[in-house]
Amino acid sequence: MSNSLEGGTEETAVDVVIVGAGFAGLTAAERLVNMGVSVLVVEGRDRVGGRAFSGEVAGVKVDLGATWVARRHTAIRDLASRLGCTTTSQFDEGHNVLWMDGQRSTYTGTFPAVSPEAVEDLARIQMAVAELTSTINVDSAWESPDAGQLDAISFGEWLDQQQATTSTRALMTILTKVQWGCSPGDVSLLHALRYIRAAGGVEHMLSVEGGQQEERITETTQEIAVRLAERLGDRVVVGAPVRRITQDDSGVTVSTDSKVINAKYAIVTAAPSHRADIDFEPALPDKAEGLAKTWRLGTLSKAFVAYEKPFWRSSGLSGEALTDTGTVFITFDVSPDDNGPGVLMAFCDPRVFDGFNPADRRRRVIDQLVELYGAQASAPIDYVDHCWGPASEPFAPGGPNPAVAPYASVSYGSALTEPHGRIHWAGVETAGEWAGTMNGAVLTGQQTAERVAQRLGKRADTGAQ
Repeated sequence: MSNSLEGGTEETAVDVVIVGAGFAGLTAAERLVNMGVSVLVVEGRDRVGGRAFSGEVAGVKVDLGATWVARRHTAIRDLASRLGCTTTSQFDEGHNVLWMDGQRSTYTGTFPAVSPEAVEDLARIQMAVAELTSTINVDSAWESPDAGQLDAISFGEWLDQQQATTSTRALMTILTKVQWGCSPGDVSLLHALRYIRAAGGVEHMLSVEGGQQEERITETTQEIAVRLAERLGDRVVVGAPVRRITQDDSGVTVSTDSKVINAKYAIVTAAPSHRADIDFEPALPDKAEGLAKTWRLGTLSKAFVAYEKPFWRSSGLSGEALTDTGTVFITFDVSPDDNGPGVLMAFCDPRVFDGFNPADRRRRVIDQLVELYGAQASAPIDYVDHCWGPASEPFAPGGPNPAVAPYASVSYGSALTEPHGRIHWAGVETAGEWAGTMNGAVLTGQQTAERVAQRLGKRADTGAQ
């Protein structure tokens, strides 16, 4: 039921209002609708999908944000299948390129074998990480044995304590850049262990075959959100940033610039840091305020460079590369097939990328691709990039996951999921298993919807819409 207020503001009443139209918000809405609950999803961006965002290069659709699904990611895969989306295997045939200490080499497998000593040291560090992750409570890492001790140092400090070699540290730096958008010294050891445990271990986190990079959504990941939003119809409103959420014993009121939504409960799926941009009344508890201030998203950007054909394949190269210097630190081959166009996806360090103009960003990326793949990389037919900073992404700007510094997990982590009265929290950060993945986002949306439905006295129904 809607009516107009003074100033053109529309007032609406529903059972549950959901803040955020990413995977968590949209799947929560679908689950609630299936149980006969009236919902409204409000999204600040002018699009759905959250950190899943599509672009195009040389006529090929590409993922400017979230990209891969693993075979074990059954929730997101089931959702994609229901909505008519398909998967494409990530190409990884041939040798990978490694640029380290100014030297170019090639390797096969997940981890490069720089030398026998480097292989031995990397295996030693992996084993030590595995031993620690086995102690982590993935749902409440801050309640794990020795949580205080693990949270008191950074991942980088722990590597120092372990006397990790230069090559091992370089590989771990690439891991932290792509996973949390930061350096090892910027992320708590406990936080890193929580995400590694949630992802099924370092091997699964970094692998293509049998790992998290095994497949892509052919139509792009954002298309899943677009199709789900289309099914939900006018229950989804974009371009409606939430400014204020008030609540009392009878319900909640969510205010945007053009709407006032009265509901019995609210589900907020925004990243923890974005909670700080909403005015809550009553105010959030101190622990929740601390969470919003300290669980900031890291920084990560992407570029796509297209060529007539994936020329590297004819040289026996996979299109995967790791580098310890410059703007680009990882590349992948996301070409549609051997016939072309050939498309390389490059993960870029925003510190030496975002601050440059588009022409300089393009030059910096292509110069590195020439170092990695030879002179043919100097003649692309198209280029596109996306910087996930506040200039282009005012809502939850940054990397894919929070870069949480020491002490902040034990101090504030429990506020991730603890309801604030009638306000419940969802979103990829609140997931236990598969935190940091689209699969985790879907699971947390569904699970939070069921908890709210129970408070409404509804019976859980897992059937599809």
